Amino acid sequence: MPTTWNRSPEDFHKIYLANTDAFYRIGSSSLAPELDEFMTKCALSLWNRAGGIGERHVQMANQIYSRGRPQPKWLLWNLTGSVCEEDVFLPPVFFWNLAETDAKRKTETSRTFIRMLTNILLYLAAVDDDVTYAEAEYITECTDRLTAICDTTGVRKSRDGLNPLDYVTSGEPSFIEKHSQQVQTSGGGQNGTVIEEKEPEKPDFDELMEQLDSLVGLETVKKEVKNLMNLVKVRKLREANDLPVPPMSFHMVFLGNPGTGKTTVARLISGLYAAIGVLSKGQLIEVDRSGLVAGYVGQTALKTQEVIQSALGGVLFIDEAYSLSSGGENDFGREAIETLLKAMEDHRKDLVVIVAGYTGPMEGFITSNPGLESRFNRYFYFPDYNGEQLMEIFRIQCKKNSYTLTPEAEQEALKMFTELYEERNENFGNGRDVRNCFEDMVVRQSNRVAAMENPTKEDLISVLPEDLREDEEDAQEEAVQEEKKE
Repeated sequence: MPTTWNRSPEDFHKIYLANTDAFYRIGSSSLAPELDEFMTKCALSLWNRAGGIGERHVQMANQIYSRGRPQPKWLLWNLTGSVCEEDVFLPPVFFWNLAETDAKRKTETSRTFIRMLTNILLYLAAVDDDVTYAEAEYITECTDRLTAICDTTGVRKSRDGLNPLDYVTSGEPSFIEKHSQQVQTSGGGQNGTVIEEKEPEKPDFDELMEQLDSLVGLETVKKEVKNLMNLVKVRKLREANDLPVPPMSFHMVFLGNPGTGKTTVARLISGLYAAIGVLSKGQLIEVDRSGLVAGYVGQTALKTQEVIQSALGGVLFIDEAYSLSSGGENDFGREAIETLLKAMEDHRKDLVVIVAGYTGPMEGFITSNPGLESRFNRYFYFPDYNGEQLMEIFRIQCKKNSYTLTPEAEQEALKMFTELYEERNENFGNGRDVRNCFEDMVVRQSNRVAAMENPTKEDLISVLPEDLREDEEDAQEEAVQEEKKE
């Protein structure tokens, strides 16, 4: 029986905009990037339970974007691959924040979000003119888990949304069930079929090591990572030969200022660990305090467990981890730490935790809890980039984006980054400052080229010294902002 929810991709996009615009009016349009990403993940997991994946699914996936946001560019092959990989539903961090805000303000934005999600997922389920029981069951699972967060957080009751199970049109097997990898075997004159689950593809160890070597600076960190990988590889060989291996913690502490490459190195380590068999997947899940700590008793453990589940098989990277222990004895951050320590023990064979932050506060964080001290004994120090290293990062940014520095601009940029390093203070952002300088350069260069009558390709890619200099108006505006901060 065909479903009444089937719509053309164009009509679905109008429906998507109508739903999200209505939500943004009572929520916030700043949530658009996170909401679009979350909706896409839900669509992939939903279609994991569909009867098949075709071009219509691609067309619908390319309509999941809010007003003013870039349109996705899915192709059938990469959509199918992503659908096969998606499975577990995890409530997004922004939903927890919505629910906590609703509870304080006596509003119901989070419950409106649940109704919006139900509507959109029903349209996505019906893309093949069929809403299977497995798809409706998935939508119900999503809404039930979000509703549970609202209930336990104390969000006031609201009108019920649609029941997805009322719109089931068939019990069609899921895409994964129908298309699991099959191996033909023969014996006794009969052919049989053996279903084998496809193992996740392991990252390429040598390629990841090349990426590590290509990073600017960080020579000591690179050496320590290589030593660690050699240690782990020999450990694996000893295990394979039934030789004893000493106990070893794979968890790490990254110490250093912002913008020194900590997240980049953590991502490489997660892949390297997967490549040599320490981890089963190798994904990196990055959070800070807001991603782990809730505002009500009993909610932090649940919120932290959700994040841990998404990190199993990979690395959980906690930035500014010291903030978890800085709120006193009654702070919910303590609950997050205890939940984390238990998970590190329960999943010690397939979870690695990396905590990161400023050197002083992080050392205090580790010594604040005996459990942390016993599990984190491997420290990586990330020094600030000097002027030449900042300049090298800037050159890489220019090359990657097809900008060419004239010799004069090269000298101007080197002078600028040398001064930036020598005059650095507690707000020094290292690589982040380079990115900001690059973005400012692009704006100035664009303004200069836009004023030309017939700019050539050479004009479009050339960076001149004036493109690197802050004009007087910008300098005055920055001075005013600094005064306001003080």
